[in-house]
Amino acid sequence: MLKNALRTLPVVAVLVALVASLIPAGFALANDTSITVVAQYQDDVTVVRDSAATSELPSLDPQVATDSVSIAVIENLFHGLTNYDPITSQVAPELATDWAPSEDGLSWTFTLRNDVMWYRYDPASGTAAELRPVVAADVVYGIKRACDPRIGSYYGSIASTVIAGCNDVYATSADETTDDLVFGDTTQVSAPDDTTVVINLQFAAGYFFSMTPMWMLRPVHQETIEEFGDEWTVPGNIATNGEFFIQENTRGVRRTFVRNENHPADLSFGGNIDQINFTVIEDLGTIFALYQDNQLDSSAVPTAELQAVLENPDYADELSFTTTLTVYYFGFGHDKPPFDNVHARRAFSSIIDREAFIQQVVQGRGLPMIHFTPPGMAHAAPINEVGVGFDPDFAKTELEAAGYPNCEGFPNVNFAAYQGAGAWVEFWSAAAEEYLGCSPDLFTVEQLEFSVLLQVTDSSTPTEDRPNVWTLGWGPDYGDANNWVHDVLSCEVDYSFMRPCTATDDLINAASRESDPAARDQMYREIEEAFFGAEGEFPIAPIYMNLSYALNKTWYTGPFDTDGLFGGAHWGAYTIDMAAKNAARGE
Repeated sequence: MLKNALRTLPVVAVLVALVASLIPAGFALANDTSITVVAQYQDDVTVVRDSAATSELPSLDPQVATDSVSIAVIENLFHGLTNYDPITSQVAPELATDWAPSEDGLSWTFTLRNDVMWYRYDPASGTAAELRPVVAADVVYGIKRACDPRIGSYYGSIASTVIAGCNDVYATSADETTDDLVFGDTTQVSAPDDTTVVINLQFAAGYFFSMTPMWMLRPVHQETIEEFGDEWTVPGNIATNGEFFIQENTRGVRRTFVRNENHPADLSFGGNIDQINFTVIEDLGTIFALYQDNQLDSSAVPTAELQAVLENPDYADELSFTTTLTVYYFGFGHDKPPFDNVHARRAFSSIIDREAFIQQVVQGRGLPMIHFTPPGMAHAAPINEVGVGFDPDFAKTELEAAGYPNCEGFPNVNFAAYQGAGAWVEFWSAAAEEYLGCSPDLFTVEQLEFSVLLQVTDSSTPTEDRPNVWTLGWGPDYGDANNWVHDVLSCEVDYSFMRPCTATDDLINAASRESDPAARDQMYREIEEAFFGAEGEFPIAPIYMNLSYALNKTWYTGPFDTDGLFGGAHWGAYTIDMAAKNAARGE
């Protein structure tokens, strides 16, 4: 058990070494890896964090959420069986105080604490009503709900690959699914008493324990869901058990969260923030300007401002250089031409000069990736030792094999991109013109708000309404290669590529069940080769692993370098010196 609990420790060490090797000469990182607790200078001062969000909040439902924006909020509203420590990235106790696998590894038993409560926060009065304690049956309800095909949970497809019986429920058509099937005994998760949860697995998955902090396995309040139905996550309706409450979620304007004053102190991380305001601002330049005016506590660095920020000594104590371990890629729709053809996918992946892309498009803020699983994940193939990468001659041969010599007869391609990612398409279309002879007029791009992008690329969207290719990124949910090649690329998960099953999927399943670490290393290398080698399937075109610059005011401190590698950042781990903040604002 301890060995599994410590599986993610190497991740932080690898990332520290990796990021340090990429820091520009003369640039010193602020020491943000420890938490400084600053006392409020007046008892009646509310400690407020002012932030900006470029995207809307797609979901507050732990079993439904798929995106980093939603997951970051859920992390702070709902507790899980376990959690990732914001500094060490070790799996740590949360609702569960103890756990143990069976001798054969097919069953896990968790012992829960009994002092965490469900609350309903009333935004109008600013008060919270205590509903009842969180009990083991709530965990069981949440996990079984994740397996319900009727709620359209992508992460239900992840749970269904490891939890016994969840696969049978999830494989049932939504029309034939009943509450008796979902919440009966088919999914083998049980609560022998109020403080004990037993989870049976389909096989002895060595990575299962590292999945236990995940949001889709978190308890939810059954009575609230049954009372309010689809409206159960609306502020004022929602019941939560975490360190913060949601006070407001006004689309296009703001979302606000306030601290749960009755939250158990030992489940906090030493921070002092009482309220968090996210103002919705799509333009990063505006966010940066507000940061400069001391109206925001943090900001990303706009591409156009990066060099000036790096050269300005006034930012030396505010600038951090980190990675989120997110790998960005172009996703191919396998359900319609031209990228239903593997040769076309190979061609368009191998015209990407990733080094040039990183320098020209994201201003050096990335590490080239020619396969998918990034460094730091258990059993990841050595970076850039597997995969084709940039090879225009190979691309030209493959496009001819696809039936489009010199791009003759190549159809129009609809591209869906993040807002602000139009330059990605321009880079790609320029490469297609230079190396393949394709006219830039073949490419049309629509830049979409993130939640809309997720919707149009969803597998449930009719093929005729789906783009041919799109931009997305994947950040880790747990520190194992299975989270990448299986949970994203497998034909068994309900993901957007509409990829048909092949022998590679058999190898992915075999690797997930293998107990020998050395054998798993080799198997995941073979999987990456099967996807991204010269004969690979290329379900996606990996581009780069994100490396980012961020600005944080000196009065705002916390574990910026390590928190949120898995799941969302922990708001309770951060501190604001309101005296210094207000002084800077002239208040």
